[in-house]
Amino acid sequence: MTDATHNTDAAAEEARLKYYSASQWTLIWWRFRRHRAAMMAASVLGLMFLAGIFAEFVAPYGPVTRDTNYIEGAPQVPRFCDAGGCSVFPFVNGTKTERDPVTLRAISVPDPEVRHYVHVFVKGEPVKLLGFIPTDRHLVGLSPDVEQKIHFWGTDDLGRDVFSRTIYATRTSLSIGVIGVMISFVLALIIGGIAGYFAGLIDNIIQRVTEVIRVVPIIPLYMGLAAAMPKEWSTTQVYFAMTLILGLFGWPTLARRIRSQLLSIRNEDYVIAARLAGARPGRIIAQHMLPSFTSFIIVDLVISFPYMILSETALSFVGLGLRPPSVSWGVLLQQAQSVRAIEQTPWLFIPAIFVVVAVLAFTVIGDGLRDAADPYSEAH
Repeated sequence: MTDATHNTDAAAEEARLKYYSASQWTLIWWRFRRHRAAMMAASVLGLMFLAGIFAEFVAPYGPVTRDTNYIEGAPQVPRFCDAGGCSVFPFVNGTKTERDPVTLRAISVPDPEVRHYVHVFVKGEPVKLLGFIPTDRHLVGLSPDVEQKIHFWGTDDLGRDVFSRTIYATRTSLSIGVIGVMISFVLALIIGGIAGYFAGLIDNIIQRVTEVIRVVPIIPLYMGLAAAMPKEWSTTQVYFAMTLILGLFGWPTLARRIRSQLLSIRNEDYVIAARLAGARPGRIIAQHMLPSFTSFIIVDLVISFPYMILSETALSFVGLGLRPPSVSWGVLLQQAQSVRAIEQTPWLFIPAIFVVVAVLAFTVIGDGLRDAADPYSEAH
């Protein structure tokens, strides 16, 4: 036997030992890592979360900062060449005001005679990064010596930058989805755990309550809750109220899945042994029963995110959720629902792309986790 063959056999034996001694979570991660679509979706979501967390740095301007010289302006795409030649550095043209020949209103149009170069880590309006770190640096922008502002995705009817508002809206919508899912997840664990462990009368009572919540018409309920919110509430209070409402009404489906899993294992030997040893019900559920199907709970949890995000977006879109000056994907799309916006300012629908991408990414990640958590899937 040659040295090369011996080394190959040793490496294969080491790989087999590593596989058979790996924990459940390690095996899930190895399988998930081979799911290319899920890894790409996770990367996209990671970028969206980072952009939302550091919105003050990524966005060139604040969500309510106005540019009165560029109202309803078209997107300004940085480029390297124009009629005047090419440049090593990206630039945008200047703007000038002209009269629309049809509507006779003043509009901003590109001025090909003027160039403004795009800089990174540029000095801009002062903000507080993460809410407490003062800074005046932004990821991209124009030189502070230039009076003109840059608007990658154009502006709305008040001259506010659509790109900056979308970045801030990403933080709001994703955080509502995360917090709302966490609230519903904790409630589902508690309620589903109690129903599945004790069964009998307690289970019947909980299931009747669950059915009542599931049959409540959601839209009329949210309309009533939206009308009950005091008009003098701040945007922060409305934000937390919206998150709490979505969380309180999002637990029944996951709770029933947890209940069904617990009912199927409540008479297993290790559960009976823990009960005979004097362990409390809470410890038996948390330490012995839930870990047996934790991977499937995580999959259901991930799949719940798109529904929570779509709920917030839909409710804000119809005026039942967050309201201006708050910014979320639903609030931004609400401002673009007129026929005039479709015809004259189609760039206001850019936030809809973020909604679609986020929902698809969560769905693909959920599929990848489901395949990775399948104990019968082959690992190579």
